Amino acid sequence: QVQLLESGGGLVQAGGSLRLSCTASGHMSMTAAMGWFRQAPGKEREFVSAITWIGAGGNYAEAVKGRFIISKSNAKNTLYLQMNNLKPEDTAVYYCALRTSTADDFEYWGQGTQVTVSS
Repeated sequence: QVQLLESGGGLVQAGGSLRLSCTASGHMSMTAAMGWFRQAPGKEREFVSAITWIGAGGNYAEAVKGRFIISKSNAKNTLYLQMNNLKPEDTAVYYCALRTSTADDFEYWGQGTQVTVSS
């Protein structure tokens, strides 16, 4: 079992920045990748970014490419999302997720952290 705890959300003006963190605990030895997803009111949850746990390969949704940066600290079991040049359309609950090497999809999820961008 793995537990994920996000932090760092808040209210920011358009053009501002926020840094989200996600600390993982529990059985981490099977971790293959971690990622960020978001869900805006009335919309489906969508992929934001993900990174492999071994190595540093990451990928991004087109909507955030060039503005968001995903990173991690394996030593601290922590995932980060640096969000720059935030836009009102980035407003959502952001979720951290983890995929193990035995799964085809992300199977562990955090409780989410709210990001609100005012215009």
